[in-house]
Amino acid sequence: MKKQLYQPFELHVSGIEHWEERALVYHFFEIVQILKGEGTREVNENKFSYQKGNIFLFTPLDCRGFKSNSPTQFCSIRFSEVFLTRYKNNSERDRISKWLQQLEQIFYQHNRYEAMVINDENDCKMITMLINNMVAEYNQKQAYYEDNLQHLVTLVLNLLSRNVADSGEKIVSNQNEEPLINKILLHVRQHIDDKEKLKVDYLASQFNLSANYVGEYFKKITGESLQRYITLYRMKLIEQRLIFSDLTISEIAHEFGFTDGSHLNRQFKRHNGFSPVDFRKQKRVNAGLLFVRQYHKI
Repeated sequence: MKKQLYQPFELHVSGIEHWEERALVYHFFEIVQILKGEGTREVNENKFSYQKGNIFLFTPLDCRGFKSNSPTQFCSIRFSEVFLTRYKNNSERDRISKWLQQLEQIFYQHNRYEAMVINDENDCKMITMLINNMVAEYNQKQAYYEDNLQHLVTLVLNLLSRNVADSGEKIVSNQNEEPLINKILLHVRQHIDDKEKLKVDYLASQFNLSANYVGEYFKKITGESLQRYITLYRMKLIEQRLIFSDLTISEIAHEFGFTDGSHLNRQFKRHNGFSPVDFRKQKRVNAGLLFVRQYHKI
């Protein structure tokens, strides 16, 4: 079973009821902090105990799930490669992509055999502080909050990495090539505004697949159709623009390759049941208020 991330970054506080009963493969990075409770977490068919204060990093390859022994609350920070590379120049994107690939290889191997343990007490305190800052930035969404979230995520990843560095350095040189599905997902996310580069024929030529097999391969690995993934990912990004930016409907339509605002309006209404303008009015404030209520229950 697989689960996708339909926007570059998500942060939420939730209880165990929001996790699937079965362990799933999530095709994105995820930092999880246990805010309260204890139980067992399953990672790649291994079972490890968890308790309040534990912090984990899961990669896009990890199959993970949780089973609680006492009421449990998580802070979950989910992000894709696109989140850390957007607004960067080409050389910076390449550097970050290679760094994330190395982290993915190190942590995927580590999560297969060992529990994630932060040995340095100061690192643990610092990560907790950084996560609290992320919650505040995500909740308040003041100027430059996305830049700040990028920096905070990078700092947390660096701190987590050095706590598994000894076991990870031996693994990186022996890794196989990055899975094809990860490359396809990254391509879709990076070119979500370019419909030509999302066509089956283009994907087939880019990834050396038969045009007839692209859709079948994607659904086999991810559990859903390519077109559904593209549509949901695009709509989630549009929702984010409507809630957290002052762009007009026409500007958003242009950004995502729609003919005009009316075209976007029809597609958005077909997907969500109401117009972009109504969505913006209803959700712009409510999304932040809901998170505030959830966070202050902790």
